[in-house]
Amino acid sequence: MKMKQMDWIELDGAEGEGGGQVLRTALTLSMITGIPFRMERIRAKRSKPGLLRQHLTAVQAAKAISGASVVGDVVGSAELSFAPGAIRGGDYRFAIGTAGSCTLVLQTVLPALWFADGASTVAVSGGTHNRAAPPADFLTEVWQPLLARMGAQQALALQRHGFYPAGGGEMTASVTPIAKLQPISLIERGALQGMLAEARVAGVPGQVARREVERVSGQIAYVDGRVRELPAKEGPGNVLLLTVRHDNLTELFSGFGEKGVSAEAVADQAAREARHYLQSTAAVGEYLADQLLLPMALAGGGSFTAVTASSHLLTNMAVIEKFLPVAFEQTALADGGVQVSVS
Repeated sequence: MKMKQMDWIELDGAEGEGGGQVLRTALTLSMITGIPFRMERIRAKRSKPGLLRQHLTAVQAAKAISGASVVGDVVGSAELSFAPGAIRGGDYRFAIGTAGSCTLVLQTVLPALWFADGASTVAVSGGTHNRAAPPADFLTEVWQPLLARMGAQQALALQRHGFYPAGGGEMTASVTPIAKLQPISLIERGALQGMLAEARVAGVPGQVARREVERVSGQIAYVDGRVRELPAKEGPGNVLLLTVRHDNLTELFSGFGEKGVSAEAVADQAAREARHYLQSTAAVGEYLADQLLLPMALAGGGSFTAVTASSHLLTNMAVIEKFLPVAFEQTALADGGVQVSVS
């Protein structure tokens, strides 16, 4: 899978959805394949283009893990050159310094550490629950179990919540290297096992959480409710996590409390996404679909049905195909969803 150092891949960060996913996928696959890349117009379609703190932390983490030579790794940079070395196991700690997403940094470096020269531990501090990224629970409850079925040997844990804008949260991971991932097929979700709406508050009145749980229960039948009051020092913050468990996988939908946003509006956001999923026949939701592409491509095969082919999904496909000798096939489903196959 290795290429000569001179064979650089050129990427335009403004293509497709034009956000940070292009950069994160490129960093991951560059480390794994050894192929260097140059990227211009990083996050060009975002209101604040260029590298923000969480993106820079992902770059710096990838640099540390692979001994890469990097140009352009400063806040605000719209261009980056990244030439990786060998992936090295070890004990790593990265601090974003803002409420930027711990989960996205972890999802950048963990796939590379699956193929490192030794075991690793990783700790990332920053935001664990914010609107712009999957919450920590998505990684531990949804993403991690599926990766385990594919053969990845890793354990993830939420050590401390970190909400926007304060941050201050932490996630940790331990990884044992593997030789290869195994394909997975997620065509049907199977029978419904149960649903749980858990509202968490830190430094916010418990009544807010109770209102969110009541609101969801009034919109979706057979949902269990739970209120969890966190230590005030982990806040202020509020998140509603709506977990949907089927025989073949678990999905999770979330709403995040913000100043000026009612508890009912937070609940409505999570409930709306969950209903969309439950009313479809697809196995995976919009966001999980995007996050399954890379491990399936590394496994050299696999398939899933998703509620929609989002711009994130299509952009990620295009980037992956530049680094790996794989092809994605899409088949439309009768209910508006899509089946994606990797070969």
